[in-house]
Amino acid sequence: MITEPTIVAITGSQRDGSHTATAVDVALERARRAGAETDHVDLSTLDLPLFDPDRPDAGDAEALRRRVRAADAVLLATPMYHGSVASPLKTALDYCGFDEFEGTTVGLLAVSGGAFPTAALDHLRIVARALDAWVLPHQAAVPDSHAQFADGELTDPDLRERVERLGAELVRYAGVESYPRDVADAEATPTAGD
Repeated sequence: MITEPTIVAITGSQRDGSHTATAVDVALERARRAGAETDHVDLSTLDLPLFDPDRPDAGDAEALRRRVRAADAVLLATPMYHGSVASPLKTALDYCGFDEFEGTTVGLLAVSGGAFPTAALDHLRIVARALDAWVLPHQAAVPDSHAQFADGELTDPDLRERVERLGAELVRYAGVESYPRDVADAEATPTAGD
């Protein structure tokens, strides 16, 4: 376990007052309480044109990659648009590669104005695994977001706990490529009644 890990969050929403960004702030606050340094990448402040493989260093691409490479764990967060990941986040990930993600612990968070954002979480998991990241089994989702936030706060206590747990697990498993042996052994050992 890294004692003072750096957690970098990349948020796919560019909307002012974004529920996704608010949820990310909840996770990062919990990560800071667990001893991490945090960096919240606001994609709306970066110049990242649609990815062109002939121009991999366009705009702020290198600055983005540098911030992600500095991470011991990365939180990928997206609103669900049309059943998938928001395009700003996908574009940011297109500018990154194995140098940024291979062996890096990644947590996933998705927010939806409607139903549970399963597809967006699945799509993020597929992209992160394609980059050889180690994706936490625990993920956080906020469905029906308009009912879950008030005055810039995530108000549902169960959802808040799930998002906070994600922040804590990013710190706990930062820098590992799989669960530590003792955790894997404990989960593999049957308990009474199994």
